Amino acid sequence: MPRAFITAHVAEVAAAHGDAGDLVVEISIDHGEELARKTWNPRLGILGGLSVLGTTGVVVPYSCSAWIDSIRRGIDVARAAGHTHVAGCTGSTSEKVAVAEYGLPDDALLDMGDFAGAVLKYLRRHPIERLTIVGGFAKLSKLAAGHLDLHSGRSQVSLTHLGTIAAEGGFELDLTDCNTGLEALHRAQAAGVPLGDLVAARAADEALAVLREAPVAVDVVCIDRAGAIVGRCEPRTLS
Repeated sequence: MPRAFITAHVAEVAAAHGDAGDLVVEISIDHGEELARKTWNPRLGILGGLSVLGTTGVVVPYSCSAWIDSIRRGIDVARAAGHTHVAGCTGSTSEKVAVAEYGLPDDALLDMGDFAGAVLKYLRRHPIERLTIVGGFAKLSKLAAGHLDLHSGRSQVSLTHLGTIAAEGGFELDLTDCNTGLEALHRAQAAGVPLGDLVAARAADEALAVLREAPVAVDVVCIDRAGAIVGRCEPRTLS
């Protein structure tokens, strides 16, 4: 349709001036190539310029299906680019941590949001050698409990399960009267219990269970709201 609109308007103006309209039309955006690096285009395999879309030029995948599709395309692009290490991040703060810790390029970052399951299930069919999952402690405690959708409306932090994880790590810790996952983390830290590391390890195990036999090593980094690392585990596989 954009090509049809351009052709029709050029023909109309040309006819008004008695011309045949045999023209070459070039559309450009000042500093477009530079600006494009700040968009999702490189992650989607669109290189060298901006996409001109709609009235604002901004497209946000608001629907669940659109977000999941963008995750899949991001994995496709990372594989096509030959990356052996990608990071599934729950938000912009976790992306910054992934870059700071591992130096990953933009097209190796997967904006998974709450859709951990979408990343894991697609990687199960289209594996990449290593996946690092980076996210807030509370969200990743949900993954550690087996939830694949981390949205607050579809899964909740289980303080009882956090206590179980601590107990299985050899620590007795009562967290049932805490109000939030972050409060539970702070109590654990005050007691010298490495709850962040224990949650990261359990989250990695749950991710590997979804990946099944796919040749993907998984490690997890838990952060607080300021982006400080509060727990992590080394890459691990099912074997």
